[in-house]
Amino acid sequence: MKIMVVDDEEDIQLLFKQKFRREIKEGKVQFYFALSAEAALDYLEKEGEAAVVLLLSDINMPGMNGLELLKIIKTNYKSLKVIMTTAYGDENTYQKAMAYGANN
Repeated sequence: MKIMVVDDEEDIQLLFKQKFRREIKEGKVQFYFALSAEAALDYLEKEGEAAVVLLLSDINMPGMNGLELLKIIKTNYKSLKVIMTTAYGDENTYQKAMAYGANN
């Protein structure tokens, strides 16, 4: 299973690699890390929707934010599951994410 993690904080990569080290070693999961929403979209455009089964995206990022990314993905890659993450959650942001098609 290939999971894309979109977050502008590079430290996130190490956390995922540590948490899922056994699954990575056993070949059960692969991660692709994008440091921006734009990089994530470039990857999907080049590799196609089938290259990733799940996308985890931060909401607060410079440039295109996670909610904008979510809208584009749900328009162009309808079957891709997207879970939004943020350290600054509020009800309004949650409602927007759900309205834009985030999975929970």
